[in-house]
Amino acid sequence: MDHLGWNSHFRRRFEELGDGLIPGRIFREEKNRYGVFTEGGETAAGLSGRLRHLLSSVEERIVVGDWVALKPEHGGSSLIEALLPRRTSVSRKLAGSRKRRSGGADREQVIAANMDVIFIVTGLDRDYSPRRIERYLALVWNSGASPVVVLNKADLCGDVEEKLEEVESCAVGVPVHALSAREPGEAEVLRRYIPAGVTAALLGSSGVGKSTIINTLLGFEKQKVRNLSESDGKGMHTTTHRELIRLPDGGFLMDNPGMREIQLWGDADDLDSAFGDIEKTAEDCRFRDCRHLAEPGCAVRLAVESGGLSPERLASYHKLQRELHYLEDRQHKPASVIERERWKSIRKSTKNLPEKKS
Repeated sequence: MDHLGWNSHFRRRFEELGDGLIPGRIFREEKNRYGVFTEGGETAAGLSGRLRHLLSSVEERIVVGDWVALKPEHGGSSLIEALLPRRTSVSRKLAGSRKRRSGGADREQVIAANMDVIFIVTGLDRDYSPRRIERYLALVWNSGASPVVVLNKADLCGDVEEKLEEVESCAVGVPVHALSAREPGEAEVLRRYIPAGVTAALLGSSGVGKSTIINTLLGFEKQKVRNLSESDGKGMHTTTHRELIRLPDGGFLMDNPGMREIQLWGDADDLDSAFGDIEKTAEDCRFRDCRHLAEPGCAVRLAVESGGLSPERLASYHKLQRELHYLEDRQHKPASVIERERWKSIRKSTKNLPEKKS
């Protein structure tokens, strides 16, 4: 089953389970029913009662890309008896949870598992945003997969080289490709990242051309494609569910519904790979715990002042760092407690300010 992405990692974990089970990989999920690839072909499966009880939270649910242990049933269907430990997983903070101002800890939402490569797709139109690309890069590096940035709709952009250079400066060490997926042959450059046995996923906003890329690599139209809204340039959801799609060369590609909310999941250390240039420069700061705000001897601030680092990139770094620090707190404290502590700190700091003279 190597062509499905099976390897020694999963083989070892599967051998620890009991007899009478077969391995399979989830390729589709629809309302607690799953499509599963096995060595013998495709099968439909549901969760066993025991596993349904164990997988009681959002972060523990089975997702597309997972490897599972199946117990074949009469009639051709199967029961999923166990979830094998993931090698990589793409996670974000549960969408919509930032609206909650009180209550329990934030929750993780796993959206894809065991991906090898993730294409971050953005359009060179009104969707273009280097800061959003940085956010996606932090998400992907944290997953354990390898990122590739795809700047689609190059035919709609008058300064492709300038945009390419800008993205390469914030996606340090990451392959970046500018193309027009609608043009014959241009998306072929992506095929080399998905040889037999490799699984890739497409992440991006609605309307950036993810479905068009899949159709191009497949050689026929499998995914529906719609035009952007004429009024605001925003894309419409053409993909409504996640699915692993087998490519002619033997690799697998997963489409994703457009992500309107990209809320990170992890801790501040997970930004090291996405902002490797800042972390490298920070080694020359006078203080090891320098926050790159107003500390003396800050090499990062000096790089900004000398033009070696854009102030927008540093601002993005600080913003994502604050978001992840807040998330770390939220996993242990309700938002109401964090808010009270924040205002207590603000009031305490203002006590020492000189009184305003009348």
